[in-house]
Amino acid sequence: MNLVRAELERLSARRFVQLMVVLLVLAFAVTAATTMAGSHKPTAGELSSAREQAADERRALEATHQECLARQNSTLPADTDRFFPSDCSDIDPIRQDRLPIAADYLPGVFNFAEQAKPLLYFLIAFLVLFGFLVGASYIGADLTSGGVVNLLLWRPRRLTVLAAKLGTLLGAVLVLALLASVAYLATFWVIGQTAGLPGRLDGDFWRSLGAVHGRGLVLVLLAAAVGFAIATLGRHTSAALGAVAAYAVVWELGGRLVLEIVDARRPDQLMLSSHIGAWLGGRAQFFDPELCRGSAGTGYCEGFYTLNWPTALLVLLVLTGGLTAAAFAVFRRRDLI
Repeated sequence: MNLVRAELERLSARRFVQLMVVLLVLAFAVTAATTMAGSHKPTAGELSSAREQAADERRALEATHQECLARQNSTLPADTDRFFPSDCSDIDPIRQDRLPIAADYLPGVFNFAEQAKPLLYFLIAFLVLFGFLVGASYIGADLTSGGVVNLLLWRPRRLTVLAAKLGTLLGAVLVLALLASVAYLATFWVIGQTAGLPGRLDGDFWRSLGAVHGRGLVLVLLAAAVGFAIATLGRHTSAALGAVAAYAVVWELGGRLVLEIVDARRPDQLMLSSHIGAWLGGRAQFFDPELCRGSAGTGYCEGFYTLNWPTALLVLLVLTGGLTAAAFAVFRRRDLI
């Protein structure tokens, strides 16, 4: 327990960690201030006009669907100027995920229900960067300055010391991420109540937002562990930064280009960014031209395949677990002097 307390004090005393927290608060304040300045409480006239426009759009969607059915039943002459899918249920308003609402026609009005998820994605992206950089600098600086050696003189058990450092890091990052996300969402909820619209905050909305939040927290912890592990393997903070930069340039950019040149099938599922997107969003769709190669002249073909979150989570866990295990194995046998 004394070791964990000591590591927590060392972590909170680091200037880099303090700087990152300040940047987090600053980004939070700028986003909130910009949102409030660009929003206003809609008047009764604006609400009435927006409701009429939304109703007109819904009626237009229904009319298009009925025209498609009439064309399909040959009760309407063919019109080459308009395109209709082979299956009219694809444009059936009842089967759409979302229909036009009044908030869509209220420019300059912040709607919490509509904007909460994009805002949360922005916060998660910052927290992932925060976790990775803090995790890398936390162990990297100690290895470079000799702090780990001094700590081992007091507690001469390498794996215990490294595990305490990693556990303290993950616990501190989790607490900070929870506090930041709650304060962040609460602030924008207040903005929606006072200077905008709260929107439709039903059970489905909160469940969806909670799922994104939970997946985001997991991703933040994984990023912190990856930064910690790579810096441990490379014995320096810059090793983690260099590894990520090299991966992005060599594989995400260069590798993707080579795979497209050789016409490899489904290159997106070989990219870490695809799995991160699938995990955060619950699933991700990517285009595969091979799916439609044999359907020419037989009808409409979407040509998309889906990458689901269980597969994405498995890839992320295997990557993080492998790097962490390698870091512990190397740290156990390495000469630290």
